[in-house]
Amino acid sequence: MELKLKVIRREVIKPASPSPRDHLQLSILDLSCPAIYVSTIFFYKAEDLVTVSSEKLKSSLSETLSRFYPLAGQIDGVSINCYDEGAVFTEERTDLLLPDFLKNLNTDSLEDLRPKISPGDSPIKWPLLSVKVTFFGSRSGFAISVCASHRICDASSLLTFVTDWSATTAKKKTNVSTLQFAETKIYPPPPPHMASQSPPPTDHTNANLTKKCVMNRFVFESSKIAELKRNAASESVLVPTRVEAITSLIWKCARNASRSNLMAPRPTLMYQAVDLRLRIPSNVLSRDAIGNLQTAFFLKKDAESELEIRETVAAFRKAKEVVNKVIQENLQGDTLGQGLMNVMGKFVSEYKPDIDIYTMSSWCGKPFYEVDFGWGSPVWMGSASHTIYDDNMVYVVLMDSKDGEGVEAWISLPKQDMSVFVCDQDLLAYAVLNPPVLV
Repeated sequence: MELKLKVIRREVIKPASPSPRDHLQLSILDLSCPAIYVSTIFFYKAEDLVTVSSEKLKSSLSETLSRFYPLAGQIDGVSINCYDEGAVFTEERTDLLLPDFLKNLNTDSLEDLRPKISPGDSPIKWPLLSVKVTFFGSRSGFAISVCASHRICDASSLLTFVTDWSATTAKKKTNVSTLQFAETKIYPPPPPHMASQSPPPTDHTNANLTKKCVMNRFVFESSKIAELKRNAASESVLVPTRVEAITSLIWKCARNASRSNLMAPRPTLMYQAVDLRLRIPSNVLSRDAIGNLQTAFFLKKDAESELEIRETVAAFRKAKEVVNKVIQENLQGDTLGQGLMNVMGKFVSEYKPDIDIYTMSSWCGKPFYEVDFGWGSPVWMGSASHTIYDDNMVYVVLMDSKDGEGVEAWISLPKQDMSVFVCDQDLLAYAVLNPPVLV
């Protein structure tokens, strides 16, 4: 059955109380982030949907924006004007039943359940936050999609926001008493000339981004992850993490797919985002701090080299340890931001037009499935749609399955590469392509 949506309303929600500040300073990393929205979508099958009301969600959103006031602001140069412009709220309805939608899941249709980016909307201007609530037919369930500008939010920031909004809706005590906005606590402010520069492209202009990308979802069950981890172990890394093992496998298979479509092989680079909140003491940086509190490391292979999973896992672990060492060595002074920028600067030096770059991010371990608006936990959640990012963005996002043991990998690759990738037997030995979601 086709997903047909009817727009009920689209309006701007203002904070319930005025912003306590006029401006919020952005860091050099904030302004270096792609001009995209970080996005996720939650699906709920409530027992009593009579009590689910868009008015209740709007009221709680307004209250939440009073605490997360920069998300109701507007970016102006190197800062956010916190003048309570508001966030966009959209409500839609469909006759399609939620169980039928999830059982016959088409990942492309998730885009229809996300807030539309209207003419004039921009993640580097306004709105910085947009949400959309979709009610499914016969009161069978509803979906809540949230998109936040990457100029102020990473995945952890998005989780902090939706956790607070859901707790406010459910009239539970929120974990957020006093929010910490990162601003320039870790990374320095940008030079003034960055305010007048054109925004960076929504992703790197490297070799594998010249053609339209498509997205697919792959599910790794816990038993297959255990098998993959055993096969990825070596003397260097006796017990790989699930992220190390799965990321190494995906990089290998994506690289092989790219090679199959080339006249001559190209070098390849894997870029892995790292959440600083897990590596910096909470007395220095709050676990709930809002901002782009990330660093990254990368692994590179030249055109002729083969990717072996054990070798990649060992290199992955070593690169993480280098990042951790940089953090520890710079924690005592005010050199942490510069030290981390030096690490990421090495990636920039490797930036070449003829290289395949794969951007990896892990949301594993983040309690997205605990986001409860008062009608129970999500029956399923989906990752970012490629069109919320960009049709030419190559990326991989790893997320927990609902049971907390499995992993869902959301992968965006050039169309011609994806047609090869989905048939890779090395991948399919461990992962299932877009299985139905049963509720």
